Amino acid sequence: MRIFITGATGFIGSAIVRELVEAGHDVTGLARSAAGVASLGALGAKASRGTIEDREVLKREAAAADGVIHTAFFHALSHASLGTRARILFGGPPARIVARFAAAAVDADRRAIETFGDALGARRGKLVIAFPTMAMAAGRPAQETDNADRTAVGGARALSEQTALSLVRTGVNAEVVRLPPSVHDETKLGLVARLIEIARKKRMSAYLGEGHNRWAAVHRLDASRLFRLALENGEAGARYHAVAEEGMAFRHIAEAIGRDLDVPVVSLSAKDAAKHFGWLAPFVGADNPASSQITRERLAWLPRHPSLMTDIAAFLRDRHR
Repeated sequence: MRIFITGATGFIGSAIVRELVEAGHDVTGLARSAAGVASLGALGAKASRGTIEDREVLKREAAAADGVIHTAFFHALSHASLGTRARILFGGPPARIVARFAAAAVDADRRAIETFGDALGARRGKLVIAFPTMAMAAGRPAQETDNADRTAVGGARALSEQTALSLVRTGVNAEVVRLPPSVHDETKLGLVARLIEIARKKRMSAYLGEGHNRWAAVHRLDASRLFRLALENGEAGARYHAVAEEGMAFRHIAEAIGRDLDVPVVSLSAKDAAKHFGWLAPFVGADNPASSQITRERLAWLPRHPSLMTDIAAFLRDRHR
């Protein structure tokens, strides 16, 4: 198959590119820079210069492909175009910059998905988008059949999933792969890497309250394989969970960080957690377990790579050398 992938040079996207190329697919990745073009070439893929705001590029590449995997998202201001950055920085009160950034990121994501739908619909092409489990309702393991929850900590992105799945009625074979807050290997750990940075800087590893809230996790190579399986064998309108570990108590994650950094592990009140973790505080307090039982059964997906705790130890050990 001819596949176009956004976010192709990122931590997750580059693993998906390798997975697809090794499976014999003809892959073109979206790259923002010459360095990105070179990295895709090294993986055996072609490159198309642009960003997810370049709708003509997205339309052209999707029209030439049998399927699209969309993993790109604004995770930093530098990912946005100059015009979008200006609107975020100067489009209102400074205190609202984070909110404007989030809104711009979600809007760019939605527009990209709509563009792919326009290009793929007439040919019943395949579209697989990445989506966070943090947009699911808290308090119980999220199921693949559950809808995203706009009131969840990551609920602003619910519109992206809704937009993608609405394309099914136009003929697009659209699917969603939901990713947990820690997509990890021994070099990167998703949001857990930020927890380590904070613990190292503030000389303590913290959790909120009793720390019983849960986070899910998956190794990036297991996640990349799921994207390929969804592309090759997934059903239109399906939602799949790239979840290897359904839900670890956040306190256990904090304790692992504290042990390997040799810093105290402490419980914080909600007020103190907001100061300690900053923008990450709402995610730190989220109870976000997720089941992948349906995914495993329907796509014969079986995670087999190291656990989050194993990779936390490896990540910190390598940085102590």
